[in-house]
Amino acid sequence: MTDTGRRVRSAAASHRPDRYPTVAQAVAAARRLGERFPGRCRLREVGSSRAGRPLVLLSVDEGERTVLVVGGPHPNEPVGVASAVRLAERVLELPPRPGVAWHVLFCLDPDGAALNDGWLAGPLSAARHYEHFFRPAFDEQPELLPPGDGGGPPLPESLVLTGLIDELRPVLQCSLHGVDFGGAFVQLTRPVPALAERFARSVARGGIPLDIDSYDAVGWDSPAPGTYVMPAPGAGSQVLPDRPELSTWSYAGRHGGVTAVLEVPMWAVDAVRDARPHPEVRAAVGAAAATLGSRVEALAALLPLAPAHAGAAYGPLLRAVDFNLRVCPLLVEELRTGWCAAPLSVSRVTTAQIVAERLPLRIASMLLRLLSDTGGPAVEAARARAGAIVAAGLAGLDRLGARWVPVEAQVAHQARAVLAAADCVLG
Repeated sequence: MTDTGRRVRSAAASHRPDRYPTVAQAVAAARRLGERFPGRCRLREVGSSRAGRPLVLLSVDEGERTVLVVGGPHPNEPVGVASAVRLAERVLELPPRPGVAWHVLFCLDPDGAALNDGWLAGPLSAARHYEHFFRPAFDEQPELLPPGDGGGPPLPESLVLTGLIDELRPVLQCSLHGVDFGGAFVQLTRPVPALAERFARSVARGGIPLDIDSYDAVGWDSPAPGTYVMPAPGAGSQVLPDRPELSTWSYAGRHGGVTAVLEVPMWAVDAVRDARPHPEVRAAVGAAAATLGSRVEALAALLPLAPAHAGAAYGPLLRAVDFNLRVCPLLVEELRTGWCAAPLSVSRVTTAQIVAERLPLRIASMLLRLLSDTGGPAVEAARARAGAIVAAGLAGLDRLGARWVPVEAQVAHQARAVLAAADCVLG
């Protein structure tokens, strides 16, 4: 590493390499970078969250061609905040690229991140992760925009991001995501030549499996393993209500920019890279559908015991539980009718198994948080039932071979992938 690189790391370091930073730690690191390199860095608050938390942007260098990096779009994916810090460090280690400016938004959803913060101090076990788990309902995720036909106004965080896109007109937008279980993959709003090869090399370097048949991209074009291109409006085949065309990813396209959504797992499941035909699709997918259906049915029976007056702190949890309970039966039907009779890869069947274990695990974990402040025999029984579903989900994921990916490996890959995407787009 150069002397400049050592100074950057010394100035920015705010957390141990085996930990994710909190949003406050990430912003503090950014402030130190700005103070250390005032000639190259500018730090500003570009808006506020629904609860009034600041959204902080670090800009590095000047130029007409801009790269916008969005950290923390999903609060249960802390790698994005960590990678945003690492990327700012890496850009400052390199000489300025003529005519190119970098803009790093450290966390798009700081309110959601605050509901997950309890896990970040460690230990970073799966059981403890789900004790502090929160992921908002779709209409409360800032990267997803409401339809123009009466879908309600955009979230304040969404307006901040679309405003930045309009201001900066990025040639490349990178959204830093993570998956709890599975493999790494990249989703693009349009093809980016040469990125797939560099992405795959980075994944291999980090000892992370490449997800070659991702559930998140069912029905999408895949020009190379682990690389997916978002479909035209209405062309996707998922039952989930996310529409890529109604997102801040696609919004960048109005200025000619391309978006790369970069996913990296916390716990790797190596079978997601297996392209061989699965020998028992009907049995395996049918069992996954049955698991998902029975656990969700049990959790739906517990929801009436959650306090309806959850308030500002737990209202998002209650809405997220309700949303997932409404969506899951559609997923069960999709697995039973659309997947069981089809020839599928080991990778695709494994993603179905992950979904079947993960979704009830998420719902049960958030429900346990909602039930934590109430009592009585019925609530105690509900907590025991939800706790058993959490334990069953964790055991099921263990059986799929889930293994922890060190934070450093996650962050290093994601930062490399952003730099590779920039190289491919900027030339």
